[in-house]
Amino acid sequence: MKPLAEFPHAALADVRVVLCDIDDTLTTAGRLTAPAYGALERLQTAGLRVIPITGRPAGWCDHIARMWPVDAVVGENGAFYFRYDHAKCTMARRYTDGAQQRAANRARLASIGARIVQAVPGAAISADQLYRETDLAIDYCEDVPQLPPADVDAIVALMQQAGLTAKVSSIHVNGWFGAHDKLSMTRILMHECFDIDLDLRRREFVFVGDSPNDAPMFAHFPHAVGVANIRKFSDRLPAAPAYVTDAASGAGFCELADFLLAGR
Repeated sequence: MKPLAEFPHAALADVRVVLCDIDDTLTTAGRLTAPAYGALERLQTAGLRVIPITGRPAGWCDHIARMWPVDAVVGENGAFYFRYDHAKCTMARRYTDGAQQRAANRARLASIGARIVQAVPGAAISADQLYRETDLAIDYCEDVPQLPPADVDAIVALMQQAGLTAKVSSIHVNGWFGAHDKLSMTRILMHECFDIDLDLRRREFVFVGDSPNDAPMFAHFPHAVGVANIRKFSDRLPAAPAYVTDAASGAGFCELADFLLAGR
């Protein structure tokens, strides 16, 4: 990972879209700071599309799409996108699975989650699970004392044994049925809502994240950026971003926003 300062300045003029993870990328110690929220608004005001790409639940994403200075949101690690039209006061919701399949999966996920927390002492069902529509989130350090890497690996293994796709974020292990991820739904969003081919025009995007579940995005975008705290996952990243900020978490996001805006 190269320092952000080595991002080619000639490429800045081509950037049209900023995609960003939320937890420990926008937030700092679990809180969205005023400077980080302001950075979102400054980017959007400058004419860039701003889209969070997160593992957080549908309930949160409905609020984010409506209330934040963003153009859409991809949630639950790529299970859906939400886009709010402020002029028409309507919400577009696009899921990988239909309502009936989502309901059936939730019952199966609840059973799997109960088995995991029984098998891994200290793990817990995430506090935001009630607001999820498609996945299971096991808390390993958000509202519980941080579990060691071996226990995180055990949670991943139990999910995989139950037939789930499992990904590790900075706070949760998320599991779901199906092969979707952050990149696959971002590709659908950009095509359906903005008529943009994500593969042909990927140099127009900057993605910023901080953890292993961001790896598909890091691998796809030549202008992918990690905030400094990504280094704690350096031995667990299937793919690393091209660049890294000096500052961590929300301050790192602000650093990136300042860099992008100064180059426009």
